[in-house]
Amino acid sequence: MTIAELHADEALRRHEFPVVANQIFLAHAAVCPLPRRVGEAVRDYAASASTQDQEQPVLKDLFLRCRELAARLIGAAADEIALVGPTSLALSFIAGGLPLRRGDNVVVYQDDYPSNVYPWMALAARGVQVRFLPVRGLGRIRVADVLGQVDEQTRLVALASCHFISGWRLELEALGRALAERRVAFSVDAIQTLGAFPTPAAACDFACADAHKWLLGPCGAGLLYVKRDWHDRLHPVVYGWNNVRCPDFVAQDRIEFRRGAHRYEAGSHNVLGLVGLRAALELILELGVDAIAAELLRQRAWLVPALQAKGWNVMHPEAPEANRSGIVTFDRPGEDMAAVHQRLREAGVEASLRTERSGRKWLRLAPHFYNTDAELRRVTELL
Repeated sequence: MTIAELHADEALRRHEFPVVANQIFLAHAAVCPLPRRVGEAVRDYAASASTQDQEQPVLKDLFLRCRELAARLIGAAADEIALVGPTSLALSFIAGGLPLRRGDNVVVYQDDYPSNVYPWMALAARGVQVRFLPVRGLGRIRVADVLGQVDEQTRLVALASCHFISGWRLELEALGRALAERRVAFSVDAIQTLGAFPTPAAACDFACADAHKWLLGPCGAGLLYVKRDWHDRLHPVVYGWNNVRCPDFVAQDRIEFRRGAHRYEAGSHNVLGLVGLRAALELILELGVDAIAAELLRQRAWLVPALQAKGWNVMHPEAPEANRSGIVTFDRPGEDMAAVHQRLREAGVEASLRTERSGRKWLRLAPHFYNTDAELRRVTELL
C-alpha cells in the first residue's frame, strides 16, 4: 500500500483507518486512533492468549521482531533497542543512569513536554547544574542557541525532536554532529517525529518514544534507543529477572546484566502493547517514513496559508523547511480557543487544545498521511 493508493481509494482508506467513518481526526500529536491492522493484531493475540499461557503465541519472535523493526526505522542495530514502554519511563532511565558528578551540567528546555523536563530537574539533587535554554519564540530551538549554553562541564543536552505545541522540528543531525565534536551526549525525546519524519539514531546517543502518537501504535508500547557505546556506561536503574542474568530463574551471587539494550528491560513485557507496536511499525515501514514526511509537509504547506486567509495567527508560519513538522498551531486575539475547540469537536473534528506557560491557549492540528485534502478543507470551512 502507498499513500497515493490510500488517497485514491476511499473504501481502502476507510478499511485501513476506521476512525475516518466517524470523524476528521487531526490530533495525532496527542493520542492516535489505532489503524485496523493494529487493532486486529491486538484482538487476535488476545483471543489466542485467552486459551493458553499469554506469552506462548508470540514468545518465539515478538520481542526480537519489534527490536529489528524499530532499528530499521531509525537506522540502529537491534541490540541498541530496549522495549521499556512510556517515554517518561525511558527518559527517567537515561537521567537516572548517567554517570554524572557534582559540578556537571545538563542543558534542557523548560517549555518542553514535562516528561522531558522533570527527570533532568531531579538531577539538581545530585549537585548537577540544570541549564534552561533561552529561545526566541516557543519551541524555536536553533543549533546556535544550544551551543551557546554548552561549556566544558556540560555532559548532556536533552531536547525533543519536535516541540509539542509549536511544531518546530529540531535540526537533529546538525546539532548531533556539533555536540559529538564537543564530546557532549545528546538525548532526544522523539515522540513527535518517530513515524512522521526521519529520526536518525546516528544523530544522538539516546532516543525514546511511545507508540501512541505518529507511530499509530498502542499506549505504553514505547522504545528506548541506547547507542552501543553507552551500554557499559548508562547504568540500569531497575533490576529484575529479565535484565539481570538468572539461569533457570535462580538468583546468582552477583549482579551481571544481560548484553545490549536488553539490560534496561527489568521485568515482563507489555505483550499486548508490543503486538500492536509490531503491526504499527510494519505499517509505517511499508509506507516509508520519507513518503510520510513529504505528505505531512505538503499538508502543512496548504494549511498554513488557508488558516491565515481566515484571519488566524499561525505559530512560526515561516519556519525553514528543516524545522517544519506535521503540527500546525494557531489562535486569534480575543477568540475563546476552548470554545472553538469544543465547536470543532461537536462538528466531528478532533483537534487539540494546548496552553503555554503564560496561559495563552492555542489550537493544534496534527493530521497524518491518511487525512485527505477534503478533510482539511472542511476544517478550514468550519473555522
